[in-house]
Amino acid sequence: MRVIIVGDGKVGRTLAKQLSAERHDIVVIDQRAHVLRDSINTLDVIGIQGNGASYDVLAQADVAHADLVIAVTSTDELNILCCMLARKMGARHTIARVRNPEYAKPLFFLKEELGLSMYINPERAAAMEIFRILQFSVASRVDTFAKGRVELVEFKIAADSPLCGRPLSSLSHLYGVKVLICAVQRNGQVSIPDGDFVLQAGDKAHITAGHNELVRFFTAVGILQQKIKNVMLIGGSRIAYYLAQQLAESGIQVKIIDNDPQRCEHLCEILPHATIIQGDGTDEELLQEEGMENMDAFVTLTGMDEENIIVSMYAVSKGIKKVIAKVDRLSFLDVLNNANLDSLISPKAITANHIIRYVRAMQNSLGSSVETLYKLVHDEVEALEFHASATSRVIGVPLKDLRLKAGLLVACIIRGRKVMIPHGESVIEADDHVLIVTSNRQLQDLNDILQ
Repeated sequence: MRVIIVGDGKVGRTLAKQLSAERHDIVVIDQRAHVLRDSINTLDVIGIQGNGASYDVLAQADVAHADLVIAVTSTDELNILCCMLARKMGARHTIARVRNPEYAKPLFFLKEELGLSMYINPERAAAMEIFRILQFSVASRVDTFAKGRVELVEFKIAADSPLCGRPLSSLSHLYGVKVLICAVQRNGQVSIPDGDFVLQAGDKAHITAGHNELVRFFTAVGILQQKIKNVMLIGGSRIAYYLAQQLAESGIQVKIIDNDPQRCEHLCEILPHATIIQGDGTDEELLQEEGMENMDAFVTLTGMDEENIIVSMYAVSKGIKKVIAKVDRLSFLDVLNNANLDSLISPKAITANHIIRYVRAMQNSLGSSVETLYKLVHDEVEALEFHASATSRVIGVPLKDLRLKAGLLVACIIRGRKVMIPHGESVIEADDHVLIVTSNRQLQDLNDILQ
């Protein structure tokens, strides 16, 4: 597919890297020559310097023959205008990044009139992900499938866990629950495990099932779910605004610390149920005065990764059990893992996942489209939800008789409202939703799971 990306910032670069790796023809437009030069030198892309909302620049990029235009500049209005113009000039699909909360309702009503195939708010998407993690406090990450009926949860195996030394095939019998551990990270390596795989202390396991079944599993193995009653947010960013809204609606007390007096005044007006503190969120004395150590959860959301990491590590040292950090540059992963700081949120990665899911669905020609896509374990593993069509070659064949690709697991089958953890005799039927976890990236269709 021919894809034009307008804006070569963090999100644009992430998209260009992933989409070019999937062998799409990528054109990147940006006004900064030095940024474009770096992308051209390191990625398999064509670069055009100029304004992405300019008719001449889009014509130079041959937008009339573009399958998709993605506008991810730092300006919402420019992104919307770029998509409108691109659609008028012949682009088949357009996606805009829109961050301002004031544009949410108008875009919902005017999406088709503006020529938008999709719009995404990275901050709101990140806030939703943090909210899911806080609701499931034993997890360091929670991804949802089938409109929330299935969850894929990442958690760390503690040294005293009864799971240590257990082969995966024994879990269902021992604990009487239907769950499936579908990926394990150990010493920097990731495995798609079989039933003989034995868990060890320090493993990061990804487990899937319905929410209630997961709660039963964690209760059975003695991992107690802590109910979050109060949360401290460092940084009054847009993410903090969206997150505080969701937390307040759930009856959770929220305290936000931000250094900008004007931002604090604005937050006081739009978040009447939150406590807003104007001050330095890295000040140890201020944090203690505001009751940091009494918080059930602590989330760092400033615009500086280094600040978020340092303050989060301090919170871990103070015994706060649930600490989440926003980190866009993941170059400190080893340090973070050693510090037991394993709940990391990257808005750019979330945005890229949403858009790549849309691209995979666009490519599909056989009807079993990608409904949901998440990248796990530093992008080494993908979890994809497919909608099975009646024409798929996997329909009606027991899983044990399918010649599946290596490094791939059928993790869950959702049939109507029924969630099934599959076994060898299980079959996929038309209209099922199927969760696939795989180290083989670039699956476009459910048939691609076959050798």
